[in-house]
Amino acid sequence: MGYRVVVAGATGNVGREILNILAEREFPADEIACVASSRSQGLMVDYGDTGKQIKCTNIEHFDWNGWDMALFAIGSEGSAIYAPIAAAAGCVVIDNSSLYRMDPDVPLIVPEVNPEAIDGYKVRNIIANPNCSTAQMVVALKPLHDAAKILRVVVSTYQSVSGAGKAGMDELFEQSRNIFVGDPAEPKLFTKQIAFNVIPHIDSFLDDGSTKEEWKMVVETKKILDRKIKVTATCVRVPVFVGHSEAINIEFENEISAEEAQNILREAPGIMLVDKREDGGYITPIECVGDFATYISRVREDPTVENGLNLWCVSDNLRKGAALNAVQIAELLGRRHLQKA
Repeated sequence: MGYRVVVAGATGNVGREILNILAEREFPADEIACVASSRSQGLMVDYGDTGKQIKCTNIEHFDWNGWDMALFAIGSEGSAIYAPIAAAAGCVVIDNSSLYRMDPDVPLIVPEVNPEAIDGYKVRNIIANPNCSTAQMVVALKPLHDAAKILRVVVSTYQSVSGAGKAGMDELFEQSRNIFVGDPAEPKLFTKQIAFNVIPHIDSFLDDGSTKEEWKMVVETKKILDRKIKVTATCVRVPVFVGHSEAINIEFENEISAEEAQNILREAPGIMLVDKREDGGYITPIECVGDFATYISRVREDPTVENGLNLWCVSDNLRKGAALNAVQIAELLGRRHLQKA
């Protein structure tokens, strides 16, 4: 007997990707329900490449009783309303929004990094999925932390517009087209023109001058990996449709060479090392789209600090940064606790 699974927000970018990945990974689901807002009621969504389509129902009237788990991709406002309802009905919620990430009673999970933390889900019947940039970074950091103990991380991100949803992708496309034909390229969603530009501003500003996106990377890394690690981040939106990139500088307590780090990363779960010191011997966002892996390139020693390394980290943010990690959490939940399939 398999699982009864709900995908909430099934018509959005992440929701559709969740359905694709459930199908690709042959998740043991006996039944899948797709729910969304009233605007999407009645729409048909594809279940991957299986040829099967599922009709969306209105989340406002959905009966959560009897469903095993729900993968939420409806934003914080929607999760605040419907996650407690689903959880109270016995349906375990795996939430992609930021709402529950720092709740001490809600586990924040990256399965390759802290699978044992999922055991705490029973307190609220809710599991949180981390920020997309955090997810790929901690996958890269975990095996290195185990080997040499990380003290400090300095990360600069190069985040694609899909992190802002379909509206972000549409704005990049429309601005690029307008510039080519000589029309105005006024920003709507973003604070400045994104086409042929970079914007060092994601989410709202905080009192200390950092942005909420940068704060998320700091606090989520500590919760997932190790509260003692010092983290500082600069998050930048770039004119790329899909795929987040990160330049990561790491300081360790113990000595570790670039060659040792490469060997560790080569064998680590969820990581694909592509690190040839030659033209094109590295991964860029275009090449990671549609893949499950977190790619690591440009591993090298930092001679300006004791026990320092630099590396380049790239991942499909709609997959590992959101949908894939949510499905991996669902798989982990099934193996470790529900055990129906």
